[in-house]
Amino acid sequence: MTKLLREFTPISLEEMSGVKLMNRTDTKFVTNMEKLHQLLEMAQEDYFVQEIDGGRNLEYDTTYFDTTQFDMYNQHQCNHTNRQKIRFRTYCISGLQFMEVKTKNNHGRTKKKRIEVTDMNLAEQEKSDFLGKYLRYGVDTLQPALNNHFSRITLVNKAKTERLTIDSALRFHNLVNGVNKDMGDLVIIELKRDGLVYSPVLEMLRQLRIHPHGFSKYCMGSALTNPELRINRFKRKLIEINKIIAKH
Repeated sequence: MTKLLREFTPISLEEMSGVKLMNRTDTKFVTNMEKLHQLLEMAQEDYFVQEIDGGRNLEYDTTYFDTTQFDMYNQHQCNHTNRQKIRFRTYCISGLQFMEVKTKNNHGRTKKKRIEVTDMNLAEQEKSDFLGKYLRYGVDTLQPALNNHFSRITLVNKAKTERLTIDSALRFHNLVNGVNKDMGDLVIIELKRDGLVYSPVLEMLRQLRIHPHGFSKYCMGSALTNPELRINRFKRKLIEINKIIAKH
């Protein structure tokens, strides 16, 4: 992986400032490490790779909160199109942490609001004010629900109109019941762009027979680690994901 990533021209955080895509459409794909290596070989001419302090495959740590009744999980599980998630994301290379509220509307667009924080104390005034403004759920109803850890490669097309995030080495830790789940060779690819701008990677993905496949880290991680949750709408996805994991 390291050798493949060295073949890409790097792009810095400063140079990526115009590719924030805070109001965007997302398309996700699920595959394995073998096909990821093929994709990276194909993408070298059309994409930059984000580099931070010399790193190109960076570690992320995320903690999701939900209500004690798992309302955010259930909204997604029931396919409600207007839904939210709240998470604390830590960029391990820098130690920076952000509290984020993601809102997906019924037109399929995702808006993200975030503030930099130093801990996960929801009672702190700045966090409480932020959540009161952007989150539909009361702070006193929230609990830590799921932690995940993964490595992320970020590619930016040469026109700087889209970002491609590639997550691997994904591990879940359920904060309610203590159950752990290692996702093995599973790879999650997410194409993030404003509107329907031309995307070089879509043809590459088609050639590799990597098809769109919804994958919410929070919902899939919760479904895989908490047998008490309903999984009706996720059953087919869970079967497909377990097949990918079982192959390697």
